[in-house]
Amino acid sequence: MPFSLLDSKQIKKNTTGQKSFAVLLDPDNLDESGCLDIIKRCNAHAVDYIFVGGSLVTQNNQKSILRLIKKYSAIPVILFPSSSLHIDAEADGILLLSLISGRNPEFLIGQHVIAAPLLKASQLHTIPTGYILVDSGRQTTASYMSGTTPLPHDKPNIAASTALAGELLGLQVIYLDAGSGAQNPVTAEMIQTVRKAIDIPLIVGGGINSAPKANIALAAGADIIVVGNHIEKEPDFIREVAQVIQKHNQEVAV
Repeated sequence: MPFSLLDSKQIKKNTTGQKSFAVLLDPDNLDESGCLDIIKRCNAHAVDYIFVGGSLVTQNNQKSILRLIKKYSAIPVILFPSSSLHIDAEADGILLLSLISGRNPEFLIGQHVIAAPLLKASQLHTIPTGYILVDSGRQTTASYMSGTTPLPHDKPNIAASTALAGELLGLQVIYLDAGSGAQNPVTAEMIQTVRKAIDIPLIVGGGINSAPKANIALAAGADIIVVGNHIEKEPDFIREVAQVIQKHNQEVAV
């Protein structure tokens, strides 16, 4: 099965300092031509993962988006679901998100109970993920829909303790997210503090809308950076981020 990437190859990358790039596609914001253009760019610039999903999926085109990606790309496709309604066996894997920054039982375990039989039947590669929402300067769809308060952006120790608790509970990945359309990305200090606290891969996303911001997140300790919202406006940003990651990985390899 090709999708051993996040639990073996990515952990190996984590120990060698190599970084990865994930593009997040929101089915609500894509038509077929736009999706094909992004797929072409992802292939051309060696994107590592394509995440599919969003905090509020209102259109019934996720399956068609997944099929397009699988038809025209060999990049692993990972679901980034907001509820059990968005499970689809067309993907390679799924981030089973537990919103450990919040205290809403629905997103800590409730949706997981509903999803468990569906996930087992789907045979999707399941990646238990500690999802941590971080304040970005404005309310995001994720914080509103989950009914939770993001962690303060200037409290890195709270984020580190939360991430460590997730690791000790057996979660395999930590995802720090400022949210789609974030005003500000997760701070370098918070990324550094969390990276020092945990041994599992660290994903960082939200508000990364320039090459310098991507570089800051990578230098601070992100193993995988996720870019979504800005790519919908500027598809060529895929190339810019890919170049930042390539440069970082070349320097690490020397």
